[in-house]
Amino acid sequence: MLAGVYRIQKKDGTASYRSSITFSGKHISLGSFSSEREAHEAYRTADFLLHDTSVCIEHYENSPLPFNKWVSLINFRDNEIYIKTPIYLYKHYFYYYFSPDDFYIFDIDDLFYYSTRTISRRGGHLFVADYGMQVNILSRFGIKNYSTAGRDYLFINGNTKDFRYANIEVINRFHGVRKKMKSGKPVYETKIHWNGDWIVGRYDNETEAAIAYNKAASTLITKGYIKDYPVNYIEELSDEEYRTQYRKVSISPRILNLKELP
Repeated sequence: MLAGVYRIQKKDGTASYRSSITFSGKHISLGSFSSEREAHEAYRTADFLLHDTSVCIEHYENSPLPFNKWVSLINFRDNEIYIKTPIYLYKHYFYYYFSPDDFYIFDIDDLFYYSTRTISRRGGHLFVADYGMQVNILSRFGIKNYSTAGRDYLFINGNTKDFRYANIEVINRFHGVRKKMKSGKPVYETKIHWNGDWIVGRYDNETEAAIAYNKAASTLITKGYIKDYPVNYIEELSDEEYRTQYRKVSISPRILNLKELP
């Protein structure tokens, strides 16, 4: 067998060739290949990457190694940490790569999370598989799935691929609540949808506005205007604090005075 290659037999009896390399005491699998020559070329490429510091991620082109493995090997060479996902480490942040010129930036605090989860893209959104579910990575910032960039949250430096916490400003945390400016001061307007958008009220803070949405939704459901309204969860309030504010918060008389449906 050529260097770095060993042969295995698949269940159907056909041969497959696996390649691996050992570097700095770490044994790294490079993948399975259809021929001994391909597996050996993957080994030779990996050996070259691990020993030539002039080669960088941007040099990837027509390699026998998949791009993810290319990134992992260069990161291991430069930072002495082997990570299976396509991550390259810097001091306080890291890049998560999709291609040499397509990457996202995350805080180093998120390293464990993304080193054990693969990011997928679908419909302009980023997801990870988390406990058997597809989870939008925006949820890590308290941003809801229905939120819109530029309205509900902002990338402060304008780079929509920079997911460092200091770069994301959440404007609207709750369903039905929108932050607006009036006479230079923030006002939180609550709307609910039933046969069009109805204004529930305008409030001094987003917590009160979120509770008002819940109260309006409950009122509509109680009166028979059935709709699957989402619930705003206000984690910073105890149950008693929530009930007190719920009783006190005012909502539009237009909603309160709706007739009950038979």
